[in-house]
Amino acid sequence: MTKTAAGYAWFEDDFPDIAEAYCFTLVRGLTPDEVVTRLDGRPEAPLQGIAEVTDAAFAQYDGTEGDRQLIAMTTVGAWTLLIEPNGYLGVTEDRVLPASAGTSWVSHFVNINAVGTFLWAEDQVLRLCFDPMFPEDRWGTAPDRLLDVMRRIGFPLDEEPPAVDLSGPAAFALAEHLTGVAITPALLQDTTFTCATVRIR
Repeated sequence: MTKTAAGYAWFEDDFPDIAEAYCFTLVRGLTPDEVVTRLDGRPEAPLQGIAEVTDAAFAQYDGTEGDRQLIAMTTVGAWTLLIEPNGYLGVTEDRVLPASAGTSWVSHFVNINAVGTFLWAEDQVLRLCFDPMFPEDRWGTAPDRLLDVMRRIGFPLDEEPPAVDLSGPAAFALAEHLTGVAITPALLQDTTFTCATVRIR
């Protein structure tokens, strides 16, 4: 059964340092090393837990004036999870679409100004893209394929926006629906992440 937005409400409460600006990406059938190669990245030392990753990502940003983005990766089943604190590489179409060749790419992003993107690509084709806060405006080759799922998850498609914004948690739930991968507090806290940096400009 599809998880609803409420199933990810813990994220903003438990991980406030990353919750205000992040990009989470899931890539099917590629190892972290293969993802790094496709993104022309540079391997970095592994990091333990999302707190270390977040601190390192902000230090990386400050040290390179935003020219390189730290990405933290781990394998979850058949998927590689990429996490970018304060990043957006995973929803950058001119990087994502070539990197999605032969695979599925599911990513969602939000920044400190509450601008967000949900992106689903299959084999270099953009299937669905929208801002989770404004799900009525969608594009891609299959913009309406997931409408029923999106309603069950809690995206406000047929009514006024809710008093409590659950667009971020809803994006996590939609990514889980597409991939079968559940992001959990234990996964974020306990994982030793493979890391790399990627030039973003």
